[in-house]
Amino acid sequence: MPGTSPDPAGSDVPAQRTRPPAPVAGRWTVLVVLCASLLLVALDATVLHVAVPAVTADLRPGPVELLWIVDAYPLVCASLLILFGTLGDRVGRRRVLLFGYAIFGLASVLAVLAHTPGVLIAARALLGVGGAMIMPATLSLLRHVFPDRRERALAIGVWSAVAAVGAAAGPLVGGLLLEHFWWGSVFLLNIPLMVVAVPVGRLLVPESTGGDSGPWDVLGALLAATGLCCVILAVKQAGDGRLLHPGTGALLAAGAVLLGWFAHRQRRRPFPLVDFTAFARPAFGTAVSCIVLTVLSLVGLALLAAQYLQLILGLSPLQTGLRLLPLSLAAIAAGLAGPRLLRALGPRAMVVGGFLLTAVAVLSLTALGERDDPAVCVGAFLLLGFGLQTVLFGCYESMLADAPPEQAGSAAAIGETAYQLGAGLGIALLGTVMNGTYGSAVESAPGIPERAAEAAGHSLGEALAVADSLGGAAGEVLRESARLAFVQGMHVTLLVSAGLLLAGALAALRLPRAVHRADDRGGYVPAQPGPTEEPLLPQSVTNR
Repeated sequence: MPGTSPDPAGSDVPAQRTRPPAPVAGRWTVLVVLCASLLLVALDATVLHVAVPAVTADLRPGPVELLWIVDAYPLVCASLLILFGTLGDRVGRRRVLLFGYAIFGLASVLAVLAHTPGVLIAARALLGVGGAMIMPATLSLLRHVFPDRRERALAIGVWSAVAAVGAAAGPLVGGLLLEHFWWGSVFLLNIPLMVVAVPVGRLLVPESTGGDSGPWDVLGALLAATGLCCVILAVKQAGDGRLLHPGTGALLAAGAVLLGWFAHRQRRRPFPLVDFTAFARPAFGTAVSCIVLTVLSLVGLALLAAQYLQLILGLSPLQTGLRLLPLSLAAIAAGLAGPRLLRALGPRAMVVGGFLLTAVAVLSLTALGERDDPAVCVGAFLLLGFGLQTVLFGCYESMLADAPPEQAGSAAAIGETAYQLGAGLGIALLGTVMNGTYGSAVESAPGIPERAAEAAGHSLGEALAVADSLGGAAGEVLRESARLAFVQGMHVTLLVSAGLLLAGALAALRLPRAVHRADDRGGYVPAQPGPTEEPLLPQSVTNR
């Protein structure tokens, strides 16, 4: 039909128009659908961590293959977020979301059936493609489904809490499944849920596009994806101890050139994929930098906590997941309390307070030693989960509210890319601090053969294996020295993390003091619908 474009649900909609979203009663149903799919994507980022020993025993991958089995998903996902986020602005965010559901489900089938390391790596990479389509689409659709800022704040609080809980619950879910089933069961859960998600999403989720965002810059999207892939891979290699390797430098240089080309190209185009002028606005640019600092400061601590609980305290994977459960519960509470905190404090005070609360939690963890102290663990994880989620909520809400409706997909992709980039940088930085402190302490321990001490300096797990092979008094000395060195390294890493969080609190002072001006009823003046969007409700209702 002239002047129309096909809708993924099978009907035609006017070209460059956005279908009116679900009625008010259905908005929260849409939120449930979006958050359910986001939960699976977040779970898959960490669920395989506890299954690595089982995968190694079954598929017998080499060291490089094992590394790619773990890293293929986050690497591919982070690299493609901007590509698919901006594509959704052009062709339809729901359309991209539904394709993401289908790809994620097919990749899960491939992972369950994988019988070689290569097949599992390919499945994990394909999962990353699906995840990159789903994550920015869920957040950008919230911008359309909830135009009123009060309602959108609550929706973003639930969304961000689900994302945090999914990542934190990954090891718990993986440990629970591995107690009873084989390693492929960690992917099996995705299949029936994605089979249901495609028709449900097609029926309930409204379509949304950025009507005046111009044609999609294919070359620019590929430059961004390739450049991000090079930078994130270089950061991961640095975190694995290859900071000075020539390949790491080459990847970093290539990524910088490609991203520089991408930025130059976007500044010259009338319809850029990424509006770089947005970074100069405090509500957007500062929020993005705070997301990077938050994740950079804390992501390495999740891996550190898992090692501490299992290798120092001797907890099982399931017990480790349960010990970390207070963090998830606190994150849920912070997400639900986020809208009220935003109204009471404003973005600046909310994010600064979240950074300070998280810094207190991290510093309290330095009280942990070689003996179990459940009270300190639970208290610190509660503060950590609440503070972390408060910061992320304030940043995502400010960033998305500041972005024009037609750039919602791009804004969501930038936020998620910042999260993934911060995760890579955090593992590299905090991992380097931890490994340097631990390695030097173990290698200088008295009474241990030089070769054994050098091997033990690589990691605590390797040190315990070397201690078992030595046996006798030397083995016991090495075991105790390695445990003590790990705790010392953990304390130094926690102090560095606290310093980064305080730097984040200073950076957050550039955020706006308050949200949009208050109306005479004490609510927020909602962001105005863009030229291609229609209000969800009559103006008399949305201004309520």
